[in-house]
Amino acid sequence: MKVTEHINKANGKTLFSFELLPPNKGETIESIYNAIDPLMEFNPPFIEVTYHREDYTYVERPDGLLEKKVTRKRPGTLGISAAIQHKYGVDAIPHVLCGGFTKEETEDLLIDLNFIGIDNIVALRGDAMSSETYFKPEKGGHAYASELVEQINSMNQGIYLDSGLESPGATDFCIGVAGYPEKHMEAPSLDHDLKMLKAKVDKGAHYIITQMFFDNQKYFEFVDKCKSAGINVPIIPGLKPISTKRQLNLLPHRFHVDLPGDLVSAVETCDDNKAVYEVGVEWCIQQSKELMQAGVPILHYYTMSRPKNIKEIAKALF
Repeated sequence: MKVTEHINKANGKTLFSFELLPPNKGETIESIYNAIDPLMEFNPPFIEVTYHREDYTYVERPDGLLEKKVTRKRPGTLGISAAIQHKYGVDAIPHVLCGGFTKEETEDLLIDLNFIGIDNIVALRGDAMSSETYFKPEKGGHAYASELVEQINSMNQGIYLDSGLESPGATDFCIGVAGYPEKHMEAPSLDHDLKMLKAKVDKGAHYIITQMFFDNQKYFEFVDKCKSAGINVPIIPGLKPISTKRQLNLLPHRFHVDLPGDLVSAVETCDDNKAVYEVGVEWCIQQSKELMQAGVPILHYYTMSRPKNIKEIAKALF
């Protein structure tokens, strides 16, 4: 079922969903099941599965020269998505990236996802590789998420890269995209970022999931600005509870978000990370309650495949 159909079927009730990381290469799928099982009592209509693109490492050869090798630390998004739908009977939503794919490879991946019964996709540009300062598209690939959305939407209309196909079947993907209440790190301004977001919606995106935020006012202001810009699709808030003191610096640096002064003060007074964990859970519960009262369609949690604190939060809400 499509995300938009889940929202309509809920008749105004806020739903619960979450995102998973694929396990590191060499780990079994049991680690995924262990991350999902504790959260199934809260009836998630869907589970997102992230995709991690390839990266480069440089290995010194016996002759002293460096050899570039392609690595992918967390493969398995497609297989995990199929396993989730088979085992749990809920919709799996894989992330599909621009980075690392040509348009032809993207088309082949979308065909595979369609064959295994995936109804929803989150279309993302993806991050730059660790060896790059800025994102560089694959030769023959997409530079922007809006271009990826356009390709998916074209396939939904039965339009493929090979124009010579006879009576090609149309896909029927519901397309989600990312939104940034505090703007994307590379955007020169929030207004410019909203123009890029509107381009994704205009080209076929059906809903938006936000980057994590810790101040609900940022989300409410973002929704208002989206409406003023003519963006009228559902905007799902993404949340992550803080759990360690190190995250006071790590989260703003990595995700380019601000932490409210009250949250920072509460974490700084903690004696250990156990206390920080408790502060993070309580803060996220209060965030979630306010968002539910505002009528958000879904509360979406970034678990990092660690379900313990998300379970505590969900127990207080659902």
